[in-house]
Amino acid sequence: MKRRTLLTLAAAATVLTENAQAQGDKQMFGLIGKILAVPGKRDELIGYLRAGSSEMPGCLSYIVAKDAADENAIWVTEAWDNAASHQNSLAIPAVRETIAKARPLIAGFDTIAKTVPVGGTGLKPA
Repeated sequence: MKRRTLLTLAAAATVLTENAQAQGDKQMFGLIGKILAVPGKRDELIGYLRAGSSEMPGCLSYIVAKDAADENAIWVTEAWDNAASHQNSLAIPAVRETIAKARPLIAGFDTIAKTVPVGGTGLKPA
């Protein structure tokens, strides 16, 4: 991934988080992102994403899924107790290490959507 693309995505994630924080930390925060892996590297990328997501305070759900129609695409669906927890997770050493390992395997991002989770099977409201 080009440095400019990575910086743009990081800035977008920060803006999304800040916008959610402005709405109040009592509201859950969610992201749904479609990540495009370097051809032939999807399973390796999935391994890094799964391994690096176990110890994230405030994370209510972190689901990594293969796109059924695109052999290089991955969907990541996140639910957090609030936007601050998501932002704080980016400073956790294990998360930073995962980002460093995964970065060379990412060809790009196709879709990023901010959500406000309200509940559902397996997800208890904050």
